[in-house]
Amino acid sequence: MMLTTQGLTLHYGGSQILHGIDFEAKAGEVTVIMGTNGVGKTSFLRALAGTHPRSGGSLTLDGASLGRLPAHEMARRGLAVVPQGRMIFPLLTVRENLETGFALLPRTQHKVPDAIYELFPVLKDMTHRRGGDLSGGQQQQLAIARAMIMQPKVLLLDEPTEGIQPNIIQQIGRVITYLKAQGTMAIVLVEQYFDFAHALADQIYIFRRGAVSAQGRADSFDRATLYEEVAV
Repeated sequence: MMLTTQGLTLHYGGSQILHGIDFEAKAGEVTVIMGTNGVGKTSFLRALAGTHPRSGGSLTLDGASLGRLPAHEMARRGLAVVPQGRMIFPLLTVRENLETGFALLPRTQHKVPDAIYELFPVLKDMTHRRGGDLSGGQQQQLAIARAMIMQPKVLLLDEPTEGIQPNIIQQIGRVITYLKAQGTMAIVLVEQYFDFAHALADQIYIFRRGAVSAQGRADSFDRATLYEEVAV
């Protein structure tokens, strides 16, 4: 399974944000997008997820064109996003938040898998607590778990470590490693925490001014050179 884009462009009104992005993400790998603020990383995820329509270029999943589909149709095709800021439902309970992921599943699968609670035990302890009452780290775990329930082919993670305490960051890293090992989904990780991203990456894309300035296998990058590239 592979997600690919060719020549992807995106505009906000009259401003062009992305300039011809060629990209691929494979199942069983973590593909990391790095770069400073304002270079188009989140905009690229929005284009993939269908939350902002791309202006041009192609997007394919397993060789099939996805066209310019809205977000709910992209989700049906197998793309799940954990957005920056988490965006859980604050007035719903933890369980109700998780159950929103059932919308894409047949009724026979409307059950929270045991693996979710094994990976995120705090969610089992707080199953009846409202999402808005959780800490930022707990909300991030809930957002990732909700996306996992959708059984996605592609998991899009937008800066999951932002504002999160170190022990939760470590847990999120373990969850990403677990999902990668399952080999069933492509994981696209937008991240500015260099050490976290570098440790997880199989493939790295560096964005600069809305374009790819460098890309390659993670082990092909010298760490110091990579850090300089990202920091520019």
